[in-house]
Amino acid sequence: MHLGAPALNNNREREKLFVEWLDEVSNEASGLYLMGDIFDFWFEYRRVVPRGFTRTLGKIAEISDKGIPVHFFPGNHDMWIFDYLPDELGVTVHHEELKTTLSGKKFYLSHGDGMDASDKGYIFLKKIFKNKTIQWLYKLIHPDLSTGLANAWSKKSRLAKKVGGSDFKGEQEGIYQASLKILNNEHFDFFVLGHRHRMADMPIGKGSRFILLGEWIRSFSYGIFDGENFELKHFEKAYGRN
Repeated sequence: MHLGAPALNNNREREKLFVEWLDEVSNEASGLYLMGDIFDFWFEYRRVVPRGFTRTLGKIAEISDKGIPVHFFPGNHDMWIFDYLPDELGVTVHHEELKTTLSGKKFYLSHGDGMDASDKGYIFLKKIFKNKTIQWLYKLIHPDLSTGLANAWSKKSRLAKKVGGSDFKGEQEGIYQASLKILNNEHFDFFVLGHRHRMADMPIGKGSRFILLGEWIRSFSYGIFDGENFELKHFEKAYGRN
């Protein structure tokens, strides 16, 4: 989603579409998994959270209040989610990958950032961002300034340069190769990942599937697991309106 991204001028419209989609799927969903980078930037102070996103946060709280479990996987843009979403929205936050079984099928769920071992620069940067001392020091910066710094950083991102999954390498993709190594030690029926801004549904290993969920900037894509099969879909109502 990258809600609030300064490189995008349709954040409000995309948020409205997302809330409309949440309304629709919550009528049938037994669980909701948000796989990261829902927000382009998020940082929690003790008594301050980022301005905006009230439609999204309210709808997620409503879904959680209905008794539908909501799982949130912080991405590389919203990794600084701490206790606000769990306390206020009832969301379960997963800062690491989740290995779980749904209807007898084993899932490996993760945002996917940091899985590509060749991306050493980002892996080093992620360690810095996850450092507790660095997080504490960042809290000393006034929220207006810290958000400004984050927006300036975002303007230099792949999103700002209109670079998404066009360089997708298929089975040579680092995130695919990382999943293949995981399969060597433990079987999973489905790997479901985000991060790459690319839709993909590929065989991996023996009888497993490698799923990239895409994004809500151009493709408005998502995945549904019906208890047996996993299917990638587009929110058709988004086309022609965004």
